[in-house]
Amino acid sequence: MPRVVVKPEVCIGCHLCEVWCVVAHSRSKNILKAFLHETPRPVPRVVVEENLPFTLPVHCRHCIEPSCVEACISGALYRDPLTGRVEHDADRCVGCYSCVMACPYGAVVIDEVNRKIARCDLCKEMGEPACVKQCPNRALVYQDSFTS
Repeated sequence: MPRVVVKPEVCIGCHLCEVWCVVAHSRSKNILKAFLHETPRPVPRVVVEENLPFTLPVHCRHCIEPSCVEACISGALYRDPLTGRVEHDADRCVGCYSCVMACPYGAVVIDEVNRKIARCDLCKEMGEPACVKQCPNRALVYQDSFTS
């Protein structure tokens, strides 16, 4: 299964992956409308961690044995047996944040407005994740790579 792989040596910490993630998950799919007019604004599913001079985008790794799925008390998180992706059913999420605490990568984001979680869905309706497509330095790559 393809995953987003980070090349931290070329990440410049521009946060464009966060910006384009918000746009990809917005209703309008328009950068200006998403940031200026949509309420609530979607939360980015990738977060750039900074410890200058080092920066690292953190996102869901769609683990083979996901701790977040095991911790989910409502069954809102599950691993799709066909695609291998970890999926999130927002309607079933009760906002307990057990998955946030269980994820060893810190990749589950809290959506404070909706009191639920948000996590990378690999932009499944787009074919290629927006963060990968828009990264100016190609610090994010969508490829078959590792197992975790």
